[in-house]
Amino acid sequence: MADAKIANGAPPTRWQRFAQAITIPLLAVVLAMLVGAIIIVIAGANPLGGYTAMFRGALGTARGLVRTFEKATPLIFSGLAVAFAFKAGLFNIGAQGQLILGAIAAAYVGFAFEGLPPFVHLPLALAAGMLAGAIWGAIPGALKTFTGAHEVITTIMLNFVAINLTDYLANGPWKDRSPGNIVARTPAILPSAELPSIGVVPLGLLIAIGMAVLAWWVLANTTFGYEIRAVGLNPAAARYAGMSVGRTVIASMAISGLLAGLGGAVETLGIVGRYQPGFNTGLGFDGITIALLAQTSPLGVVPAALLFGVMRAGANQMQLYGVDAEIIGIVQGTMLLFVSAPIIIRKLFRLRAPEGGEEVVLSTGWGSSG
Repeated sequence: MADAKIANGAPPTRWQRFAQAITIPLLAVVLAMLVGAIIIVIAGANPLGGYTAMFRGALGTARGLVRTFEKATPLIFSGLAVAFAFKAGLFNIGAQGQLILGAIAAAYVGFAFEGLPPFVHLPLALAAGMLAGAIWGAIPGALKTFTGAHEVITTIMLNFVAINLTDYLANGPWKDRSPGNIVARTPAILPSAELPSIGVVPLGLLIAIGMAVLAWWVLANTTFGYEIRAVGLNPAAARYAGMSVGRTVIASMAISGLLAGLGGAVETLGIVGRYQPGFNTGLGFDGITIALLAQTSPLGVVPAALLFGVMRAGANQMQLYGVDAEIIGIVQGTMLLFVSAPIIIRKLFRLRAPEGGEEVVLSTGWGSSG
C-alpha cells in the first residue's frame, strides 16, 4: 500500500522515509552477519554459539557493558565527524588525524596544567581537543575553497602529518620522563582532568549522545544547517541563491574536525588516561563505516557505533569460544561493502530506490572545487 501511494505520486510520509532510510543498513548488518557465519562454519565452529558468546561478553555483565560503552564512545564522535561533513557534500577522510591531534592536545592540558580545580581543568582539556581537531579540519576546507584542492586528498595527507607530529611530541618534548619508561607516550593526566563515569556509563558516552542530538538539531532546524544541506545537494544552486559556499565548506570541515578532536579528547581523558601512539589507531577510519551505516544521520550514528562497540567488546569472549576475533573485522568490512553499494541489496531483495529522500553518494564532490 505504501509503495502504491508513492508510485501514484503522493510524497512519502515521515514513517515511510524512516523505513526507507533504515532498510539498507539493517539488511547490510544481517547480510554481513550471515557472511561471518559462513566463514565461522568453514573454520569448523558454531556461528550461533560464537555470536552468542560475543553478545554475552559485551552485554551480559557490568564489565562487558563498560567495555562496550568505552569502545563505542570515540566511534560515535568519529562517525559524527564523517556524517556532518557528508551533509555538506564533503568526504572527510581525515577524522583519524583530527582525532589523534585532539587526543594529544587534551593530554597535554591534562598533565601540564597543575593546580586547576576539576570544573576548570576538565572543560579546558576537552576544549583543547576540540580546538586542535577544528583547526586540522578547517585546513582542508580552506584549501578546497581557495585552491580547489579536493578534501579527500588533503585529509589523507594531513593524516600522515598528524600521525608523525603526534609521534614526535609523544617521543620528544611531551614524553613521559618518569624513571623506567622507555615507550613513546605522554605523562598521565592529572586527576583533576579525568572524565568520570556514572555507574557503568562513561560521562564521555553521554557527551557523545548529546553531540549527536545537537548535530541533528543544527542540521534540521537552523539556517546554518539548511545552508550546509543546500551546499551538499547542489553547490551551484546554493551559490546562485546567495549562500557563501566557501564559508560553509570551511565551517563544515572545522565542525567535523571539532567532533573528531572531541572524540580523541574523550578517549584520552576518560579511557586511556594519557596519549600513547597506537591506542587510537583506526578509530577515525571506522567513523566512515559508521557514518555510512547510519546513512549519514547524526542520530543514526549512535546505534551504529554501539553495534560496533558490542562487536569489539565481545570479540575476546568470541575468541575464547573458539572463533577467531578477525571474524569481527570481516563482518564490519562486509557491512561497509553493502552500505556503500546499496544496489547489491536492492537487487537481492528487489527493493525500490528511495523516493523523496537523500541517497548517500560516496563520489560526492569529486572533480569539483565546491
